[in-house]
Amino acid sequence: MSRETSTSRNVLIFTLFVLALGWIGRWVDGMMGAAPGLGPGMTVWIASPLIVSFLLRAFAGDGWSDLGVRVALLGDARWYAVSLFVYPAAAVVVLGINHWSGESAHANGGALFISVFVAALLPQILINIFEESGFRGYLAPKLTALGVDRLLGHTIVGLVWGAWHLPYLAAITSYTREPLATLAPRFLLGTIAASLVYGEIRLRTNSFWPAVVMQTVGGAFIGGLVAAGHVPAARYAWLRMPALEGGFMIAMFAALGLFLYARAMERQAAQEQQ
Repeated sequence: MSRETSTSRNVLIFTLFVLALGWIGRWVDGMMGAAPGLGPGMTVWIASPLIVSFLLRAFAGDGWSDLGVRVALLGDARWYAVSLFVYPAAAVVVLGINHWSGESAHANGGALFISVFVAALLPQILINIFEESGFRGYLAPKLTALGVDRLLGHTIVGLVWGAWHLPYLAAITSYTREPLATLAPRFLLGTIAASLVYGEIRLRTNSFWPAVVMQTVGGAFIGGLVAAGHVPAARYAWLRMPALEGGFMIAMFAALGLFLYARAMERQAAQEQQ
């Protein structure tokens, strides 16, 4: 079997098993009578990207060379800075729009936000190592190795990453009562838009650690905003929510990701002309 055929097979296996294990975990929770997010099935779901990618690398011929564990803080400082601040900056812009338009949510002050943000950092780091070792540590470089178009690769990773969340989407977006029929498609748009940014930074740094940083800070920051009451009125939440599925957030991540992609294409064209 050729390397390309083997990689294509393993990418399909990763996608199918990661998506299936989330629903199996949800089924396990249901059989045990546990609410989604409060049972052992969620542990299966969270661990699935790391476990499946580990097995494929260790026993299915994928190897470890493209995992992306390198950390070059000095050389990649600007990309780690982007990873640290992109979610908070985008969320602050959304909050500013909400305030300017008179649709600010009732907030409980900064102390609660800070306490929730700090408390969430450690669990977020652990969760996102499991998550990103699969999506930006495995799926993204494998699609690149297969020669998949750069923009299409980001889109595929974003779609699979978003679909992986669906079994527990209601649990991780408990701050909204929006029906999943409308929330899920917009959430998928959000993961695709964010994946443009994650993917471009992954290609520039050859590391999945910036994605872990971005996810960790983003999850903790947005969790703090939700805890502190920065949730817009229901009729505007689809647009003004300072989270991945918010319309303004989707637009900003898409714009940044496409900008980074365009810059990369410009540099590539310039190098080809030399």
